[in-house]
Amino acid sequence: MGSQAIYLVTTWAIPVIVAITFHEAAHGFVAHLLGDDTAWRLGRVSFNPVKHIDPFGTILLPGMLLLFHAPFLFGYAKPVPVNFRALRSPRRDMVLVAAAGPVMNIALAVVAALAFHIVGYLPNTSAEWLADNLKNAIILNVVLAVFNLFPLPPLDGGRILVGVLPKPAAMAVARLEPFGLVILIGLLIILPMLGAQLGVNLDFISGTLAIATRTIINAIIYITGNG
Repeated sequence: MGSQAIYLVTTWAIPVIVAITFHEAAHGFVAHLLGDDTAWRLGRVSFNPVKHIDPFGTILLPGMLLLFHAPFLFGYAKPVPVNFRALRSPRRDMVLVAAAGPVMNIALAVVAALAFHIVGYLPNTSAEWLADNLKNAIILNVVLAVFNLFPLPPLDGGRILVGVLPKPAAMAVARLEPFGLVILIGLLIILPMLGAQLGVNLDFISGTLAIATRTIINAIIYITGNG
């Protein structure tokens, strides 16, 4: 592996590992605070990335999307086990547990943006490497937050939706969970590819996610004084 390849790996791998690990640990930690110690007992409230990485969702799926130039890159880690019936207020606390992951990612993006202010005090080589890590950390954390807030279970947004909808509607949405990943792949990959073959724009989702991502990144850059 050449030096340029090693450089690229280190500037992407570190932000990816931190973003995924903190996201999943946040779910487990908030569930523990709210009465469910399932993730805590299983060692999932941890900053050890090995406990959270899913071989397909974290490595193979994003790699395939990059290879096939998919319009929107996404992946997932091993879901943190949560026994919602053990939570003190199941419907309310389901929302808080689900929101913890995206909130953590936005917080990490803000920390990365603030850290840009120290780049200028470093030697040129170190400054460039740190700047690339921080830039990638901002992008990855915001993408992960926005993608996970998509209102479809088992994503965090779907869990939040189940927690806030009236019970009949919540049950209907919850029943989609076993098919959530298939639906997402259809919406984000298969439908746009089919549309490209037919000469019709069927990419209804990734454009909206991209706009939301850019808006949040721009806001973070502005409030952290990097604009």
